[in-house]
Amino acid sequence: MFDNDHHHDGHLSVWIPAPTGLQEMLIEAKPETYFRPAYVGGLGWVGIELDRIDDDTLAGHLREAWTLVAPKKPVAEFEEAAPPPPRKAGR
Repeated sequence: MFDNDHHHDGHLSVWIPAPTGLQEMLIEAKPETYFRPAYVGGLGWVGIELDRIDDDTLAGHLREAWTLVAPKKPVAEFEEAAPPPPRKAGR
């Protein structure tokens, strides 16, 4: 879900579903970037401030969120066709 200052809350963000426990971990680690959104925060969704996150990290969160809510067959096809993540230097 895209949030463009919903109810004048000051957020330009996306709200995404997250695996159990991830919401709390992200908010604790980076409260300036992640927050508990209204309405769906109690269901484990996490809000992400768009001006405080890089594109690659955001893309990773969006991919993971999609796998939580998409039908199993498209997720399996996507994961099968996706190239492996890039390896970091020195690993």
